[in-house]
Amino acid sequence: MTDLYRLSIEGAEFSKACGGNTHPDGEACVTLAKIGPDAWAMGDSKRPDAEPLRFTTAELGAAGIDPARFDLSA
Repeated sequence: MTDLYRLSIEGAEFSKACGGNTHPDGEACVTLAKIGPDAWAMGDSKRPDAEPLRFTTAELGAAGIDPARFDLSA
């Protein structure tokens, strides 16, 4: 298995999806970018400087996260 954290996210195009949660600082949103054939990077829109977490397509599916919600395709 590939070490997802060795994959570069330089130039990755992140798409944002927001849930129904509201917070005093605004709506809760996450960002998602495809960084490889079976690799994704997910970030927090409120913490853009934080290192995005990395997941495989299967891990996203197991967590109930559909890339189509971000207008991305697996």
